[in-house]
Amino acid sequence: MNLPVIEEGAKKSGVLWLGLPSGVRLAWHVWHDGALYVVAGGGEQSLPGLAELAAGRSEIEVVLRSKDNGAELVRFPAVAEVVDQAAAPEAVAALAKERLNARDAAGLTARWAEGSTVVRLTPASEPAPPEPPRS
Repeated sequence: MNLPVIEEGAKKSGVLWLGLPSGVRLAWHVWHDGALYVVAGGGEQSLPGLAELAAGRSEIEVVLRSKDNGAELVRFPAVAEVVDQAAAPEAVAALAKERLNARDAAGLTARWAEGSTVVRLTPASEPAPPEPPRS
């Protein structure tokens, strides 16, 4: 895993692709404190299955693409976990700052607290290669 490439790619592009049970989904995000954060549900982006995966701290595949030409920049596993929005106001504020064209910018974080799930995606180390069969 190449954390500097992940961080640089995440900071340069506001979107990523998530490998979810419902298929690959495009999502807007923010890079904050060494991880990617996304908001799902409650009138925000529809990311079916993400909240359930995050509730179980499951690993999902994340793809970042180049902002310049759209080519795949990096693909990596990330551990998804639900964020307690009251306990992580800096992360929620970072998301709100990057939210473009919000219909209710003044009440955005309150709306998220009522009906959305904020998910932290922490890049995971690459899985160990499988052991060779024993004879």
